[in-house]
Amino acid sequence: MRVALVSEHANPLAALGREDAGGQNVHVAALAAGLTQDGHEVTVYTRRDNAGSPARVRTDGYVVEHVPAGPPAEVAKDDLLPYIPELSRRLQESWLSDPPDLVHAHFWMSGLASLAGVREQGVPLVQSFHALGSVKRRQQGDADTSPPERIQHERRLCAEADAVIATCTDEVRELRRLGLPGDRETVIPCGVDTDLFRPGPGRLADRLRLLVLGRMVPRKGIGNAIEALGHLVHDEGLDVEMVIAGGPSHTDLDADPEARRLRKVARRHRVADRTTFLGSVDRDDVPGLIRSSDIVVAVPWYEPFGIVPVEAMACGRPVVGTAVGGLLDTVVPGVTGDLVAPRDPVDLARALAALLRDPERRWRYGEAGRRRAVERYDWHHVLAATEDLYERLTRPARSTGSVDTKEAVR
Repeated sequence: MRVALVSEHANPLAALGREDAGGQNVHVAALAAGLTQDGHEVTVYTRRDNAGSPARVRTDGYVVEHVPAGPPAEVAKDDLLPYIPELSRRLQESWLSDPPDLVHAHFWMSGLASLAGVREQGVPLVQSFHALGSVKRRQQGDADTSPPERIQHERRLCAEADAVIATCTDEVRELRRLGLPGDRETVIPCGVDTDLFRPGPGRLADRLRLLVLGRMVPRKGIGNAIEALGHLVHDEGLDVEMVIAGGPSHTDLDADPEARRLRKVARRHRVADRTTFLGSVDRDDVPGLIRSSDIVVAVPWYEPFGIVPVEAMACGRPVVGTAVGGLLDTVVPGVTGDLVAPRDPVDLARALAALLRDPERRWRYGEAGRRRAVERYDWHHVLAATEDLYERLTRPARSTGSVDTKEAVR
């Protein structure tokens, strides 16, 4: 099968940890590589954001096409909408002469850019939102920088896409509020490479270590985690440190507004000497970093899925996270970790203190987390479910020469 993955801002080749480079980049890269290994011909279309980027790059068996749309420079994803019509035209032109069998759009603007091309060619469209504007607006209010039209476009995609993949049950509820018909929804979680992310030796140290890993943006709750560290050190009397990985490169942290803000939080709560900011880390270094920690802390204010808790579980490390979004599916309280209220450093510190004082429970959580990651979130399961959906959508086209995608979804 010839599959086009459209990921307008999340380039699978991008360095992780920047503001707009995170779990979606990892997901698209892993999906493309997995599909290729299973014999599919895969092209990832992403907006060209660097004048020095070649038009086409082959990696892990698939092709990444850097499509000219707007300036060849980094543009925040919330500012990309004016360039989507150009991206749409270029995709339409490309598929006119060489149409794929199926298009899978990642993020709402990718779906918007894909619509004209798939409708002209009669190609089925699968939509993965990765995050929803309706949730973002509810959580961030006036601080939401998304284009005002975002929710309107998400409603349109719910109506026009042949299938929509939700990554968790919480997202399904939100999609139905946007008008998604029940016969077009499929829940497929994000996956983890359980061979790369696996248990192994940690580190020998007297001081306990917490790890926060992810993009350095306010909604990830890193400031709340630092506040909780202050309570652990000064109120609970625990000898504990926190390592924060993500954001710009280490050499650029001083110029990053969010990094500067978080360092002020650490100073205000008298834990600057116990807080280490690593900046962005190479993907291959992440498993070792997770294994070097005693607990992985993932406390976003909201989260469409959240791959870090699953990666931590795959490495056999307990997770303390917030009871939001995808974490409600992935983290089992009292079994693989603990869940707390978002934006509540005191509640977080209380949960962390209890777990830090109980090494036996940390070990049990780690063992159960590894089993859950392998049984539910291993990439082989995710890939098989995705391929099954693709097959159902394209089977009529191969057998009859036409596409009856709604019937295929049923």
